[in-house]
Amino acid sequence: MISKIWLVGLVSVGVLSGCANNSATRSHFVDNFPTQGSELPYSVLRDDLVDGKTNMPFEIRNGGFGSAMTGNPNQANQFYALTDRGPNANYTGEYGKGKSFPVASYTPRIGLFEVAENGSVFMVKSILLKRPEGSLISGLPNTSALGGTGETPYHANGKPVLMNDNKPYDKESNPIKLDNYGLDGEGLVALKDGTFWVSDEYGPHIVHFDSNGVEIGRINAFKEDSRDTLHLPAVFQNRRANRGMEGLAVTPDETTLVGIMQSSMRNPDKAAQKGNLTRIVTVNLKNGQTEQYLYRQEKAENSNSEIATLTSNKFLIIERDGGFLLGGPKGEAKANANVQKHIYRIDLMTGTPLSSVVESGSIKRDSHYGLMIDGLTLEQFVNKNGWAELAKKGIKPVNKSLVVNMVKAVSYPHDKMEGLWVIDRNHVGVLNDDDFATWSTKGKLQQKYLDNTRVDSNRLYIIKADLMGN
Repeated sequence: MISKIWLVGLVSVGVLSGCANNSATRSHFVDNFPTQGSELPYSVLRDDLVDGKTNMPFEIRNGGFGSAMTGNPNQANQFYALTDRGPNANYTGEYGKGKSFPVASYTPRIGLFEVAENGSVFMVKSILLKRPEGSLISGLPNTSALGGTGETPYHANGKPVLMNDNKPYDKESNPIKLDNYGLDGEGLVALKDGTFWVSDEYGPHIVHFDSNGVEIGRINAFKEDSRDTLHLPAVFQNRRANRGMEGLAVTPDETTLVGIMQSSMRNPDKAAQKGNLTRIVTVNLKNGQTEQYLYRQEKAENSNSEIATLTSNKFLIIERDGGFLLGGPKGEAKANANVQKHIYRIDLMTGTPLSSVVESGSIKRDSHYGLMIDGLTLEQFVNKNGWAELAKKGIKPVNKSLVVNMVKAVSYPHDKMEGLWVIDRNHVGVLNDDDFATWSTKGKLQQKYLDNTRVDSNRLYIIKADLMGN
């Protein structure tokens, strides 16, 4: 396990991520950037489906470059953005609960974007993600052996996605199509050598891709997975479905990945996942050692949607709810001026590294559920007894300070804010996930609106703020 001593040693070399992008060398695009943001370009994946609300055709867009974001470490005015598994919606069909995939063949991808001096954004290239031998991955769910939660993939017409869609379903010869290389990507790191790390909501998996998008390494909590180069602690197998490792960062020296879970884990059951205790994990890429820290959300079942590096121990975190300022697809009646779209600064040095907690009569370690107190997982213990009682056991979450309230800053209209780009000490980029401009109500696909007229789209915002807290 990595101890707090390791972190202390890094403090002396910790510097702002992307320090080459400081105020002396950065492009002037931050000075000319429009207050209400700049829309990313998109293409149309399909426009032949009928909106379940309006009964009119609508567009499914690509778009979708908002699940994660990070600066290009080699060019100040460029950033990378990640899609998730592709357009999808909750759906229950003949083969049980699952997801409708209106573009089931979609390949998750990384986009490279550039910000012009006038603030406009254009795409430089798109990198499709691939298996080690070079074939394209999909966004379809994994099997249960790798954390799959039984989501059945369906086409937009309600038919299941099969190994061969031209033949009828057969459990043995033509089963439902699952993909152990499938990713629901949510976290992104771009290294100086041109490679990427992507974390996802399925395993969760953390996958290393080369500059062309070909897998060259993998980390997850399943020790029987022969593809793994390193491993996460087994407790991360207990992630809540669709709320896996939502954010990923790397220390300035590029030796250690830092991931954050979106919400409380299902550790050990559904009741436990309804709390406000979330986990941060560090993975040393040189020796595989891991460490865990706790993060306390403002509200139970909130979403930690991104983590971005400031120094070796200080990071920015997006914490948000799922509401729309202007009501979104549910209309003006659901408008909520009190939606939470916040960026916090944390310091790992202020939290208790879980490996440092000494076992006792009441504190034990379980191989599957992690650290336990009085027979309860940490999630259960806090839900039952509160954070003050956890502190009495010598376990404290990381300290957090509010840096940006996006509703106050720009009247942020989106439900999701999932991309963070540390540009310099005083500027941060924020990117929303537009869900491919797709929404659903009771399993029926429809256009995703921010209000009565505006369709949601990927939009970059640049906010001026004191990121370091100096």
